[in-house]
Amino acid sequence: MTTHHGHDHKQGHASGACKGHDGHEGRSRGVTVGTDQRWLTAALVLITGFMAVEVVVGVIANSTALMADAAHMLTDSASIVLALIAMRLAARPARGHFTFGLKRAEILSAQANGLTLLLLGAWLTYEAIGKLIAPPEVDGGLMLATALIGIVVNVIAGWCISKANRTSLNVEGAYQHIRNDLFAFIGTAVAALVIVTTGFARADGVATLVVVALMVKAGLGLVRDSGRILLEAAPAGTDPDALGDLMAARPHVVEIHDLHVWTITSDQPALSAHVMVEPDGDCHAVRRDLEHLLAEGHGIDHATIQVDHAPAAEGHCRDPHGPVHRETAHAN
Repeated sequence: MTTHHGHDHKQGHASGACKGHDGHEGRSRGVTVGTDQRWLTAALVLITGFMAVEVVVGVIANSTALMADAAHMLTDSASIVLALIAMRLAARPARGHFTFGLKRAEILSAQANGLTLLLLGAWLTYEAIGKLIAPPEVDGGLMLATALIGIVVNVIAGWCISKANRTSLNVEGAYQHIRNDLFAFIGTAVAALVIVTTGFARADGVATLVVVALMVKAGLGLVRDSGRILLEAAPAGTDPDALGDLMAARPHVVEIHDLHVWTITSDQPALSAHVMVEPDGDCHAVRRDLEHLLAEGHGIDHATIQVDHAPAAEGHCRDPHGPVHRETAHAN
């Protein structure tokens, strides 16, 4: 099997060539904008309302932990606003130079959410180390009560976002922010309880470092997954080589050239390929067979397949007394 990488651009075909075809031309997937926006907006109202209260309480209690939680909630609000904006952009129809629309806006939003989690984790690490070195005096009781209310608020906000389309990396990014904020409040509540019962003020810094570890894990996951899409990598779990071999093994297929598999946006894989069919084969039937294989077996509904007859002079037609020559190209 010979492997070619990159795209070949050719003008004109043999007289027996069949027209290329996009298996789902004009079909629009998009996100469920109306429903998702309502759930995200409900979470945004809860988060911003409690954040304002927490800032006031943090100043009164002299608690840097509560102020850090409030700062985290500020990034939560920003992530939800960013997600809402990205949803509107992604829902716009394709036009002009943007032939796929603005669906990748949600991937940029997910990337931003992942980066902010990592940056916030770095800042909280600095704050936690400072608290371990010189623990401040705080009102443990007020800190505990506020943290417990924060847990309830974040549980409700997280439930709201979980009702939205979490297969979208955009929504998942906002959800990860809320989930880590919930862990932060749980850590703050535990630290406050320890402070109230034992007077061990460094518990706040220890709990913060545990939360930071969870934030870094979530942030790296978002950056990795969104980065794969931005770099046009094959969808996770898809082996382009194995997929190309499977397509080349279908009846009447002689060669597969310029096979590319990538992801347009969350949960929307795409494929393009140049397929050579036996001179006496029905290229339209082959195309339909490949489209069915990709859609039903691999979840690839957006397939652009150019199908041509292989000229007999090039030796690519089926030899009844010998093996079929198949040449498969893989990229990404």
